[in-house]
Amino acid sequence: MPLQSSFAKPVLSLEQQLGQKLMVDLRYFCEQGSSKQCRTPLTQLPNELAQAITKHNIGGVILFSENTQSVEQIITLNNQLQAAASQSSSKLPLFVSIDQEGGRVARLPRDVATSFTGNMSIGATYKKHGVSFATKTATVIAKELSTLGINVNYAPTVDVNMNPDNPVINVRSFGGNPSIVAELGAAQVAGFENNGVITSLKHFPGHGDTNVDSHTGLPKVNHSKEIIYEQDLAPFKHIIAKQNPGMIMTAHIQYPALDSTTFVSVDGKTMIKPATMSRKIITDILRGELNYQGVVITDALDMAGISHFFTPTQAVINTFLAGVDIALMPIEIRTPDDFIKLDELIKRLVDAVKAKQLNEQEISQSAQRIVLLKNKFELSTHFDPINALINAKQTIGSAAHRDIEAQLAVEAITQVKNKQNTLPLNLKSGQHVHIIMPDTRKCMAMQQAIEAISDKKLNYTCSSLQGFNPQQAHADITTADVIIAGNTTPNQSAVEIGGMDDLKDDPNFALNNAEQPKALKSLLNFAKTKHKNTVFISLRAPYDIAEFGDYANAVLASYAYNIDVDKDDMVAGPAFTALAKVLLGKSPANGVLPVTIKPQEAH
Repeated sequence: MPLQSSFAKPVLSLEQQLGQKLMVDLRYFCEQGSSKQCRTPLTQLPNELAQAITKHNIGGVILFSENTQSVEQIITLNNQLQAAASQSSSKLPLFVSIDQEGGRVARLPRDVATSFTGNMSIGATYKKHGVSFATKTATVIAKELSTLGINVNYAPTVDVNMNPDNPVINVRSFGGNPSIVAELGAAQVAGFENNGVITSLKHFPGHGDTNVDSHTGLPKVNHSKEIIYEQDLAPFKHIIAKQNPGMIMTAHIQYPALDSTTFVSVDGKTMIKPATMSRKIITDILRGELNYQGVVITDALDMAGISHFFTPTQAVINTFLAGVDIALMPIEIRTPDDFIKLDELIKRLVDAVKAKQLNEQEISQSAQRIVLLKNKFELSTHFDPINALINAKQTIGSAAHRDIEAQLAVEAITQVKNKQNTLPLNLKSGQHVHIIMPDTRKCMAMQQAIEAISDKKLNYTCSSLQGFNPQQAHADITTADVIIAGNTTPNQSAVEIGGMDDLKDDPNFALNNAEQPKALKSLLNFAKTKHKNTVFISLRAPYDIAEFGDYANAVLASYAYNIDVDKDDMVAGPAFTALAKVLLGKSPANGVLPVTIKPQEAH
């Protein structure tokens, strides 16, 4: 949905400039303040929030899954947001942004929008298909976002995943080869931006070799300068030169080889500056050396990598001092009382400029970069919700889009090992298949995917790693003809667990996350002692093949396990359908591992 530009290049006041430099989140909002945390999803724009956007000339908003309940609701909300922006003194339209990377990170409802199996699955198709799926997935996601009035996507992730223990990136990366990551990332930038959606390349200067999640702590990358330039920075350098993305997002990570400057945290500790607040990294390297002249945005400032060490105002001032253009999620707005904090933040920022703590000319240039980007993509406050709805209904989750999703899922499946011609499975009617999965919903998804493809009537049992009866599991394995075991490593975060149904089923056998790998190993070992035909499936980052692959006759990697349909007794997702096709020999496993695992374990 191309939007016509409705504004000329305005001359902005200092307050307007600063408002444009803030990207606020709308995740939850409670009309009445209380001592409890507000957890009411914001699905329509309250008057107070509309007035704040108008009053402060806010530059953009970020939407979360709580804000995206249905196509109609999203379009209505975005119409309300742009209407609020149209009443501001600058009349500038909003950046309406979202994290719709595909795979693990998808904020639109999976049963409505096309979510895909993610970047590492795209990396697995590179040897056979080149950049084809990078281009196709970005094109589809951009078309679906733009029909909803969403104009910025925090993607692609071009971190080079070099650390098997990386808790936050892993399959969000295209892989471990910097030049392939660069090529696939450039193709995605073109796919998004040629279809009207601004990209935000992330996480500069690289989040690929960390074992701490910057949502929960402050990671440090101790690479030498040479390795940083060869690996971490290489994709950013290539894509800036080739595609010049609209935005680049910073990482809350310490890079002492690039900048060992220190700061004193709120609790009095002296610490190395994170990249988000490093002028050497943002201004000298990103703008100077890599010649990036676009808009730089922080990762969310409420993440522990920042919020544990700075007050919100300090955090924003420090990012602006480094040369960042937009502060993402600078303060939490959850109740009407929080608008006082927003007023105070703007006032403090104005005071910082007047006191020459912040450079007035740099703030002005920064605001102009933002305006230029809005002009370039012809963003507008004019929104036709009726036409948008017609267009969205025809576009989002269309058969053509779902077909590309299914193609990627199956082309990514990678066969790492196949002893004694275990695959494809030669199943006969009446045989017993025992499935071991991280939770019962994934057992159901695997079973139903096989049932949809196989013409044989089979018997199924399941062991959920969230909780199972060991005696029953041993009995099921003993009588099974085939064992299909899946694992997700690193551990699933709370939001990714299929459901708490397993614990409700039988709380006596509930396992915590730390015990689940031991339980899986024990079950696989038991199956091996019984000489069972066993297939191990790495459902996320394939590094776990080094730990579990030796217990199985055959090993597959899918890089994804997302469930798109979860209604009553129907559980389905593209990765499970693709796995069933490969398991039963309906499709070949064409994927190639995009990361290195211990070779002695992957026979």
